[in-house]
Amino acid sequence: MGKYLVMIYDDEAKWAAADPSVAEQNHKNHLAFAEANGAALRGGGQLDSSTTATSIRSDGNGGHVVTDGVFAETKEVLGGYYVIEAADLDEALAIAKQVPSPMGGVEVRPLVNGG
Repeated sequence: MGKYLVMIYDDEAKWAAADPSVAEQNHKNHLAFAEANGAALRGGGQLDSSTTATSIRSDGNGGHVVTDGVFAETKEVLGGYYVIEAADLDEALAIAKQVPSPMGGVEVRPLVNGG
């Protein structure tokens, strides 16, 4: 039996412009999904806005380049994830720099309400 991460991609501008009732209904829909699929769910959480993301790339010389924001290149695709617990963003970045990513990089984003 395999485990899979289902990444939900949305248009943040549309969510920001939507009536709050749309988000409320979406939350109810997620609750219904979880109820119907509870036996298969192993965890999940809502990510904070992409403006809170921090990206880490190898600099090619054994170091790292840390950049605020998400990766700009669309040719990179999500290949896996880790959920980590850290005291703050600096500790999370220190951990994330250890994640093997020789062909790209990692994105660190806080979970809303601690996940």
